[in-house]
Amino acid sequence: MPEMNSVPTRGKPNGQYPGPAAFTAQPPKLLDRLREALRSRHYSRRTEQTYCHWVKRFIYFHNLRHPVQMAEPEINSYLLKKVKALYERDLAEGWGRVQMPTALDRKYPNAPKDWRWQWVFPQENRWMNPETKEQGRHHVDESLVQKAVRAAVARAGLTKRATCHTFRNSFATHLLEGGYDIWTVQELLGHNDVKTTMIYTHVLNRGPAGVRSPVDGL
Repeated sequence: MPEMNSVPTRGKPNGQYPGPAAFTAQPPKLLDRLREALRSRHYSRRTEQTYCHWVKRFIYFHNLRHPVQMAEPEINSYLLKKVKALYERDLAEGWGRVQMPTALDRKYPNAPKDWRWQWVFPQENRWMNPETKEQGRHHVDESLVQKAVRAAVARAGLTKRATCHTFRNSFATHLLEGGYDIWTVQELLGHNDVKTTMIYTHVLNRGPAGVRSPVDGL
């Protein structure tokens, strides 16, 4: 008579029964982990969908490689996903040249069509000189960037007003919070007078409590 506490072994050869490892749950997939991380940080559902969308596009661009196997080079090649194809098409059609600053094209005749000198954010359509019929591209107009930011803010469901200038202010404030000297921030922002840059120090509003000991950096 079998013992009352024995484990049934029906259907298993030689009476073997799978151990606990056989019932271990599979680790969550990448996008599930991403969704869990975003929800734990209370991101909106629209933001979650947007993040997942771009992560999938990044993965498919690199032939389904896992992001853990990729780093800065793959990110750069993805972002320069579209611009380089546009540049190569312009070259094939006989254009693909940009206007050079300070007449550098006289010193370096081939520089205007060099990939390293192309705009990071080029215009969608080429301009054309009506007299010479020459064509080329300028950088994208700043008004288009402003519209794109407004659209992104709306899609993300943000209730606070956010513009391109908001990113500039945030950039300066985080630099000062990180301990960068105000003259470096002034140079990066292009302020003529350091007094203009000092406005951002009032945003910190930490007083003496914000002083960081040199020992903390050891």
